[in-house]
Amino acid sequence: MLNLLLASFLTLVELNCENLFDCRHDTLKQDTEWLPASTRHWTPSRYWRKVNGIGQTILSCQEEGVPDLVALVEVENDSCLFDLTRKSLLRHAGYQYLMTESPDVRGIDVALLYQPFKFRPLCYDYLTVEPLEGMRPTRDILYVEGEYITGDTLHVFVVHAPSRFGGERATRPNRQLVADRLVQTIRQLPPDAKVIVVGDFNDDAEAPALRYLESHALRNITRGAKGTHGAEATYRYLGEWGSIDHVFVSPVLLDHIEQAYINDAPFLLEEDTKYGGVKPLRTYQGPRYRHGFSDHLPLVVRFQF
Repeated sequence: MLNLLLASFLTLVELNCENLFDCRHDTLKQDTEWLPASTRHWTPSRYWRKVNGIGQTILSCQEEGVPDLVALVEVENDSCLFDLTRKSLLRHAGYQYLMTESPDVRGIDVALLYQPFKFRPLCYDYLTVEPLEGMRPTRDILYVEGEYITGDTLHVFVVHAPSRFGGERATRPNRQLVADRLVQTIRQLPPDAKVIVVGDFNDDAEAPALRYLESHALRNITRGAKGTHGAEATYRYLGEWGSIDHVFVSPVLLDHIEQAYINDAPFLLEEDTKYGGVKPLRTYQGPRYRHGFSDHLPLVVRFQF
């Protein structure tokens, strides 16, 4: 009976890894800043410290066991995911993974780690977002349909929307493309489908693209999520907290939400000496190496089935 009770809880984590690049040059991508001889001096020792730091972050999101599903943003390639799941602190966690192979010029992609004894992928796909004229190619959306151990079928979408580089208003149409692509695909699912849309949207909860998602029967269950050690959102810029990471679900999942919060474990934070309070302990502050984990804090959502 106890095992059945434990199996009915599913923990989902979302984390922007802040540039999880390996140290090797991909001649088809603009990744030269992440090489040992670059101005960032991205050496193997720094890379492995980063990989283990991401592993430590994921492990800290659950007191017992490990999270069932982990949506990762800003990962370069399969090699990074292999090292993370097979050679890092996560090597005994048993994770399998799926990831995109996007046309993003820097080579960054999204991925989903999953526990195969709890979640069984039935199919997956890459949803391409066709760029507007003059827009750089962006990340594909990862779509995974899978069966949870309870028999529930979940439709999981992992997103990394275009950035605000060039101005928030000027780049709004780029992020609206992602919202349009999501809605177009979700409309093709059964009306009672259990849908989870998770990732870095590069927009706050009130942005037009995210309001558009909510107008099409998705609910932002991490709106207003906070941590317990001072984090008021997942990201901090110039002393201001802001959440650009979100988890949306279809209405049928609302009754299954037990918790939604930010993991701001003390080791993931540092004192903000300029603006006061705390901020994420990141890997780089501009060109300066900071020995940290990520400039984003992880979102954690716990479902009960």
